[in-house]
Amino acid sequence: MSTDEFDGGEFEESEFESEACAYTDYSSGEAHDEYPKTGEGATGTERKVWDALYEVEDPEMPVSIVDLGLIYGVEVVDDVARVEMTLTYTGCPARDMILNDVRCAALAAGVADAEVTLRYSPPWNVEMVTEDGKRDLREFGLSV
Repeated sequence: MSTDEFDGGEFEESEFESEACAYTDYSSGEAHDEYPKTGEGATGTERKVWDALYEVEDPEMPVSIVDLGLIYGVEVVDDVARVEMTLTYTGCPARDMILNDVRCAALAAGVADAEVTLRYSPPWNVEMVTEDGKRDLREFGLSV
């Protein structure tokens, strides 16, 4: 096992290998006519929720979850935001963190409550990433 230096000390390479978010498979898939959803045309509080969701980044890379195509819908009814979304991997170990971040972002947009629902249909694939998201992924070093 190799070692390296960090802040003057040594560490085992395996100490910095994380598999926490290493499950995303950026393979092509079927393009869907209605995805990605971006909040285009949204107004009022719903627009504010969309804008807040653009600030939530995937924990694996600095790309908005909206631009990754993870948001399947936003609806605000009676001061409650309902967000439908998916994950890039059904077994994502960051699931709870992402759901909490989405809920907190919706609440920060000014609604009284926020409900986040996970959907796995249609399954996420790289064709659901927005053009801005693909640009951000390329800048991050991924080939999409």
